[in-house]
Amino acid sequence: MSKDKKSGGTPVTDKSAKDTHYATLRRAHRDAKRERGEIPTPAPQKRKRGGDDWKPPALAPDQVFLYGLHTVRAALENPERKNIRLSVTQNALARLEIDPGTIGIPVDMVSPQDIDKVLGPEAIHQGVMLETRPLPVRRLEALKDSPLLLVLDQVTDPHNVGAIMRSAVAFNAGAVITTQRHSPTESGVLAKSASGALELIPYIQITNLSDALGELHKLGFFTIGLDSEGPAPLEGTFSGGRIALVLGSEGKGLRQKTRETVSALARLDMPGAIKSLNVSNAAAIALYAAGLHLKA
Repeated sequence: MSKDKKSGGTPVTDKSAKDTHYATLRRAHRDAKRERGEIPTPAPQKRKRGGDDWKPPALAPDQVFLYGLHTVRAALENPERKNIRLSVTQNALARLEIDPGTIGIPVDMVSPQDIDKVLGPEAIHQGVMLETRPLPVRRLEALKDSPLLLVLDQVTDPHNVGAIMRSAVAFNAGAVITTQRHSPTESGVLAKSASGALELIPYIQITNLSDALGELHKLGFFTIGLDSEGPAPLEGTFSGGRIALVLGSEGKGLRQKTRETVSALARLDMPGAIKSLNVSNAAAIALYAAGLHLKA
């Protein structure tokens, strides 16, 4: 009798199949927790799938590629989006929970590697990519009925701006306003970081920030610039029923012209040993405080 099988025992090959089955179950459980945000997604370098010679494709000015399940689902549900083509794996299509015949655009069934060729080996696309057009341009005058706005003074990192968008939507801000220069344009990275929030809040890019602040003043907004050396705590600075919070880039903070133009400067008091926060965290705290003021 073979040593691989004992009388009345189980073949070694069955044990291997059982191990493979449990490994598949563990991966499915782990992926579900990542989708819910309960555990972090591995750093991109750990997920790199080769392609050191990859070069990004040339994009037309009106061409945007969005990716990731939440991002693409939100874009497909946004009536203001002009979508062009959906590229999706069979597994991702099932997770999107959409009927390809009802979305009004061509749907290409592809492999993850096909999407990698467009987005690059480090994009965590979850098997779905949407070619679309940028959202319509919004004007400041369209915000006259919004009680709370967020203004960014040259915050350049799209991951930070995307995270700020999520907080702005969560705290019911009317728009995120930023400059055309030294700020991220609408892109897959920005949209992925915003996790659907890009479709839910106007992202307004203006030419001159000080002029835009002046226009907001005419619309009745009290503008508050967050500054670590501000003369008073933020919670004691609010005034009136319309607030625009102004945040600067990490490191540089608000530019001098911006500091001179806002209605007031204020600081976030932090009693702990660390006296500074990531700009997206500071934005979330400031939005929460502003919301309490507006409800009072």
